[in-house]
Amino acid sequence: MAYPATEPDGVVLAPLSPAQQRLWIVHRMDPTGPLYNVAHLLRLRGRLDVAVLEHALAEVVRRHDVLRTTFAERGGEPVQVIAPQRLVREILQVRSMEAHPPALREPAALREAAAEAWRRFDLERGPLCRLLLFPLSAEENLLLVVMHHLVSDGWSLNVLFRELSTFYNASLHGRPAHLPELPMQYAGLSGWERERMQGERFREDLAYWKRRLAGIPPVLDLSVGRPRPPVQRFRGERLPLREAGDLLERARSQARALGATSFEFLLAAYAALLGVYCGHEDVVIGVPMAGRTDPRLRPLIGFFVNTVVLRVDLSGDPPFDELVRRASAVAREAREHQDVPFHRLVEELQPERSPSYTPLVQVFFVKHSPQTRADASLLEGIEATELLLPGRESLFDLTLTIDEERSHAEYDADLLDAETVGRLLEHYRAVVEAAVADPRRRCSELLSPGGADREVVLSGRRAAALASRPLRCVHEIFSEQAGRTPDAVALVSRPERLTYARLERRANRLAHLLRRRGVAPEVRVGVCLERSPDLIVSLLAV
Repeated sequence: MAYPATEPDGVVLAPLSPAQQRLWIVHRMDPTGPLYNVAHLLRLRGRLDVAVLEHALAEVVRRHDVLRTTFAERGGEPVQVIAPQRLVREILQVRSMEAHPPALREPAALREAAAEAWRRFDLERGPLCRLLLFPLSAEENLLLVVMHHLVSDGWSLNVLFRELSTFYNASLHGRPAHLPELPMQYAGLSGWERERMQGERFREDLAYWKRRLAGIPPVLDLSVGRPRPPVQRFRGERLPLREAGDLLERARSQARALGATSFEFLLAAYAALLGVYCGHEDVVIGVPMAGRTDPRLRPLIGFFVNTVVLRVDLSGDPPFDELVRRASAVAREAREHQDVPFHRLVEELQPERSPSYTPLVQVFFVKHSPQTRADASLLEGIEATELLLPGRESLFDLTLTIDEERSHAEYDADLLDAETVGRLLEHYRAVVEAAVADPRRRCSELLSPGGADREVVLSGRRAAALASRPLRCVHEIFSEQAGRTPDAVALVSRPERLTYARLERRANRLAHLLRRRGVAPEVRVGVCLERSPDLIVSLLAV
C-alpha cells in the first residue's frame, strides 16, 4: 500500500516517523507501561468558562491531525491512523468533586490526577491526548494534561496552550480567532525525514558524533550503597529543588558575566557535581533538544524532541569558569549537529549494552525555556501555576530539571533513595552558589571548602563500591595480595616478621595437612591458640 492513503470513511493512513517507530517498538515490548506519558498538572485560579474551553479545544483538534491520530498495523507494519474528526468529550473530561467536602476536594483531586497521569494509553483506540478538569470551587480548578510521546513533546504542550488560549480568548468575546495556516501536518514528515537522513549533511552530523563519542565510558554509576539491579525497571520518584528561582537568577547573572548561557553554566555545575559523585573526569550527560531546526516545524504539535549526548571533560581539575567554557563549546557543537536521532546514534556506535542501564547516557539534564513550558496563564482571566506530580516512571538513573516553577530531580528508585537524592540536590545548590561567588575556584573546591560535604560523597561512593563487589573469602583476598606483593611484610610479632609469600606458604602447608586428615568444606576445625603468628597461619589454613 502506498502512503499516505485515504480509506472510504475518510481515515488517512500514514507511515510512522523514524522517532515514532522507535517508541512503537518499545510500546510493543511493554504495552502495559506508561513510560512515555507526558503529563502536566496546573492550578487555574479565576472563573473558567468550560463551554468556551470545549469549543477552543475542538478548534485545536480540528487544526492538528496528530490529535486525531491513533496507531495500528497494516500488513505487519505500524501506521498512523488519522480520523477526520474526534469528539472533544473523548479528550476533555470534567471530574466532579462535589461528593467531597470543600476542604478535601484538592487532596482527592491530586490523588485522582496522579493516577490518571500514569494511566496507559490504548494506542489503537485513542485518544492519545486527554485533559481532565477538577473543579475545586467557582474560582479554582486543577487541569491535568496527559499526552503520549508518540504525538507530543514539551514544545508541543506550549503550542497546545498557546493555540487553546487564542481560540478561548477570541470565543470569550464572540470574535473569530486569527491563526496562520499550518505549513504542514506531522503525518507528512515521514518521507521528508527519511530523505533528509540520506543527505550529505546528515552523514556529516553522524560522523561528528562518532568522533565525539569514541571511547565513551559505558556507564556513569551513581549508585551509593546500592548495587545496580540486573534489569532496569524504570521505577521513578521525584524530589523538588527548593528555592530554585532565586538560584537560577543568580546563575543567570554570573553566566552573562562569563559570556555563557544559564543553561551552560548550570550544566557545568551538574557535570562538576557528577564528577565528584562518580569519581569520573569524563562525564556524559543526556539533554533534550527540540529537533525543530526547520522553522516550518515550530508551530506543529508532534514528537520532535531528540536526546543529544554531551561529553564534558573534567580533566586537570579546571577552574569553574574554564569548565563553563568547555561545557559551552560542547553544547554549541551539539546544537549544530542535533538532527541525528538518538536511536540511530546507538545503532552506529554499538555501545556496551546491558538491561540494567540505558545505553550511552544514564543521567539527564533539562532546563526549561519559554518555548518548552506549558503556559495556561494565557487564558484570559486565569492565573496558572504548575504543580509537581509524583514520579511513577524514570527513564534514566537521574534527571535534573531546572525551572523557576518546578525544579526537581527524578530518579530511579531501585538505584537511589530519597535521602541520597535530597543530599545531591543540596550539594548541587552548594556547587552553584560557590561557582557564582567565585568562578575561579577549582571544581574540586566547589563542594564544601572545609571538606565535610565532599567526604560524605566519597564515603558513600566507597560504600557503593564495596556493596557492588562479589563476596569472597578472606583467604582468597589474602592469596591475591600475596601474588601482587610477595616480599612485603604481612605480619609482625616481635621478633618475627613474615612476608606475604612466607605466610602464604606456611598456611598452604597446614591446609594440605588438614585435607589429608579428612577436613573438607563444612567440616568444623577448632583453633585454640594464643595471639601469635601460628594463630594467623591456622586461621588462613582452615
